[in-house]
Amino acid sequence: MSIEKQQTLKSATSLKGIGLHSGVTVNVNIVPAPVGHGIQFKRVDLEDAPLIKADPSNIFKSNRHTVLGSSTACIGTVEHLMSAFYALGIDNALVEADAEELPILDGSSIQYVQAIKAAGIISQEKERECLELLSPVEFKDGDSEIIILPYHKLEITVMVDFDSKVMGAQFADLKSLDDYEKEIAPSRTFVFLHELEALRNNGLAKGGSPDSALVFVENIPSGQQYNMLKSVYNYDIEVNETGLLNGQELRFTNEAARHKLLDLLGDLALLGVPLKGKIIARKPGHSINSKVTEELRQRMVQQRKLKDIPRYDPNKPPVYDINHICEKLHHRFPFLLVDKIIELSDKHVVSVKNVTMNEPYFPGHFPGNPVMPGVLQIEAMAQTGGILVMENVDDPHSYDTYFLKIDNARFRAKVVPGDTILFRLDLTSPIRRGLVEMKGRAFVGNNLVAEADLLAQIIKRK
Repeated sequence: MSIEKQQTLKSATSLKGIGLHSGVTVNVNIVPAPVGHGIQFKRVDLEDAPLIKADPSNIFKSNRHTVLGSSTACIGTVEHLMSAFYALGIDNALVEADAEELPILDGSSIQYVQAIKAAGIISQEKERECLELLSPVEFKDGDSEIIILPYHKLEITVMVDFDSKVMGAQFADLKSLDDYEKEIAPSRTFVFLHELEALRNNGLAKGGSPDSALVFVENIPSGQQYNMLKSVYNYDIEVNETGLLNGQELRFTNEAARHKLLDLLGDLALLGVPLKGKIIARKPGHSINSKVTEELRQRMVQQRKLKDIPRYDPNKPPVYDINHICEKLHHRFPFLLVDKIIELSDKHVVSVKNVTMNEPYFPGHFPGNPVMPGVLQIEAMAQTGGILVMENVDDPHSYDTYFLKIDNARFRAKVVPGDTILFRLDLTSPIRRGLVEMKGRAFVGNNLVAEADLLAQIIKRK
């Protein structure tokens, strides 16, 4: 599998339009950014031009659109641009805006996609992090539900049913981001005509128009409702039949479901890393999307903490079994404290030690409350490091490894019979003049039980 690199735009690009909910004209510049920058929004119209990071913890509102920031500085309707960023693999960008909301454009993300592709996309030096689920995620919020199952890539299925006679139950799916531009990006946001008055009363949809959203007509409006819509939106709207607003046409028969998928992807993009999982969403919306994204953020934080903890699969053949270890080390029973080598590179090694009640030291070490001595944990750590050292020697049996110094040794939890310890040793500097510096850590499950910094010397036998 090839290692994916972070990406940004090759050059800046600009767009201009009306905010769907604010009704304010906004200018947007999307600027390349360095590795590790992530997606950040800059309110250039405010004093000191505050930055707002695209992150689930910064979600300020999620009513009909996603707003990031706070009451003093926010940026709204970010989901369409974020969706385009995710689909095109943009990890780092600075988005400069001179108003509180990104432009709605035609109600889809296709113009964002086209602008980014026209600017060009370039790879950067740093590797992309990825969130791969280890267990399912499930959320319910009223009649909305999202389930994410562990999977080797991202797949999304969305189902919507608004109990409407003019918009039947629909579903849409996305099995590859390669299909996003053609199948998802052109799908537009939508609203029911009878919702508009309530939205306006709640300070929303001030900038809506038939050019920026699909409008489904469930019932022919009364004269009073019609006059209200005409005065509010300053459009000579003709409504003489149910279905879509006069003059509008669907781009897809299931355009509503496709747009819900677009929005969901945009909200998930706030994680800042690609996600691997099979997503099944029933009637998703920004409220439940934000809750799921926050749960994923917490899982990502936890998995980062566990990132370097080695995993032991007893069904997988070891790199070295006990016989091969004896070919590398001079230690023998009862002082050989390494059972298997399960990972080995030129810079690190991972070993397995099964702690049993049959260890010769247990009868005399805390009888009745057996605990593996800390000094023997360090010895097992050193023997594991010896395997790594001997990989750099042509004739290992002609050499011995002597440890010169142990620093920063810490014992954080008891190790008892029945435990399986995984020792991970990492080189902290290149081997020079036979001197080897290593960082050693010992884990039982997800718990760090011991650690130390080791300095060893390789000496040829006389």
